[in-house]
Amino acid sequence: MSLQAEFDHLVVAAETLEQGADFIERVLGVRPQPGGQHKAMGTHNLVLRLGERQYIEIIAIDPDLPEPERPRWFGLDGSNLQQRLRARPRLIHWVARTPDLERAIAVAPLGQSLSMSRGEYHWRITVPADGTLPGEGLIPTLIQWDSGGHPADRLPDQGCRLRSLYAVHPLPENIRQALTTLGLSDVQTVTAGPVPTLRAEIEAPDGIHFLGD
Repeated sequence: MSLQAEFDHLVVAAETLEQGADFIERVLGVRPQPGGQHKAMGTHNLVLRLGERQYIEIIAIDPDLPEPERPRWFGLDGSNLQQRLRARPRLIHWVARTPDLERAIAVAPLGQSLSMSRGEYHWRITVPADGTLPGEGLIPTLIQWDSGGHPADRLPDQGCRLRSLYAVHPLPENIRQALTTLGLSDVQTVTAGPVPTLRAEIEAPDGIHFLGD
């Protein structure tokens, strides 16, 4: 059974938000906008519009927030990722939105449905109990925006657009099958390779650039 879902945003993790902002500006030539805190997860973010209801989220552990009661989302507590982020910020994941999150979880169990809020925005999102990334970052987290509009709606258009999303995985058919189930087979191209890798092709004001290893 195929579900209704569509691309929502990319997730770039950084050791600090300042490092994340500098990284995005260095790669794309534009600087992301302030986002806010996620108190339940002990994180905070910046955001950059990619077009109609699409954006990049730059996320980092917020040192001003207490440790959350559960593992942070997007694998941010993992020692391997933390070590990689000491070198530089990285594109680690992507998120797809759906109008019926509970039905989606019943068909594609990608984690618990957690209710979140940040300012005027309220949403539900899938987060595995251990906080790890689905499909090593290549199968999207699912989100349903419940109120307050969409973060991209109020962001300035700085001329960036997502052109393509690419993935490499040792078992590419597993990733392709998950994307097909979610109705997202046309969003991400998946090929075979030894190391799981995510790469995004982005059109910026000064040309085409790539995020990802």
